[in-house]
Amino acid sequence: MSPGQIAALIAAGAFVLLVLLLAIPLIKLGRTLDEATIAIRKAHENSTPLFTEANTTLTHVNTQLERVDGITANARAVTGNVSALTSLFTATLGGPLVKAAALSYGVSKAVRARRARKSGADTGAGRTRRGRGGRK
Repeated sequence: MSPGQIAALIAAGAFVLLVLLLAIPLIKLGRTLDEATIAIRKAHENSTPLFTEANTTLTHVNTQLERVDGITANARAVTGNVSALTSLFTATLGGPLVKAAALSYGVSKAVRARRARKSGADTGAGRTRRGRGGRK
């Protein structure tokens, strides 16, 4: 055997070894791709019931939202009625109540002023006799 043939034989052995070393990751990659394909197929098969249930859930949510819209409309109507009633009450009874409050305030102030004048007249004479504000 010539040295060139020996070198070719060594190169062929190295190439076989390289192919064997690369075959192992390629086989593992193939298994991984098979598992991924199975997982995608299962996910696709299970997505139909999921979408059906989601559609049912959305239908129920839309029904509830329609009810909430009705409740909101009723609350808006009640708010408008309360506002109108408040305005009517203020227009009807607000003015007379303010006048009555002003009258009672004026009367109580006049009574206090009269009492102060009356008690001031009684103590005013005592102040002049005792000197400094009626102290003993």
